[in-house]
Amino acid sequence: MTEPPRKRMVRAPTGGTDAGRAQPKRLKTAKERTPSSQAWLERQINDPFVVEAKAKGYRSRAAFKLREIDDRFHLIRRGARIVDLGCAPGGWLQIAVERGAKAVVGVDLLEVDPLPGAIIIQQDFTDPACGDRLIDLLGGSPDVILSDMAPNTTGHRQTDHLRIVGLIEAAAEFALQVLEPGGVFVTKAFQGGETGNLLTLLKRNFAQVRHVKPKASRAESSELYLLATGFKGRPPT
Repeated sequence: MTEPPRKRMVRAPTGGTDAGRAQPKRLKTAKERTPSSQAWLERQINDPFVVEAKAKGYRSRAAFKLREIDDRFHLIRRGARIVDLGCAPGGWLQIAVERGAKAVVGVDLLEVDPLPGAIIIQQDFTDPACGDRLIDLLGGSPDVILSDMAPNTTGHRQTDHLRIVGLIEAAAEFALQVLEPGGVFVTKAFQGGETGNLLTLLKRNFAQVRHVKPKASRAESSELYLLATGFKGRPPT
């Protein structure tokens, strides 16, 4: 006699990120939360970059944005001097230190917890005195200037656009004044958030200018980054 076929036991999947496998987590209670804050919190607890950031000890998921950009374009070399504009809560500072930068200085309007290997100041970057202070603390001209600055939005499209452009232009002007020849400038931008004049300025002063959208930047967000490499040096005065 032949034995009847054995039944195969199939274990239901217990995790994963593919659609249809793991069910998204939901907060147990939405008491006293607005629908928008509830949606934001649920997005956070289901965001794989948030989970991985906690596991690796990064201060924010934004650390993965810089990590991916650096993996692709090799911006942060050992011994480099780096300035981070709009550095709160410190995720980009962590990547810069982790990858061997010699000197790292960050500035933000918000207070940022101390980080070994970095100098952090609380100041308005648009304060005319801020630029000189950053260079003094750095101990020389930077090889890389990072800017993850973003203005508080008002909800008025034209006003918000002008604020975005203003911050990008301020960061770019600072980069053109202080970067080492061959240096790198990375700044947060938004689709349609920079002007043709700004792009022309960067292309005139850098060997290559490109737009980059890291995977850690949410797909539904208009956020992207301007990456300018190969600074040609300051023109003679």
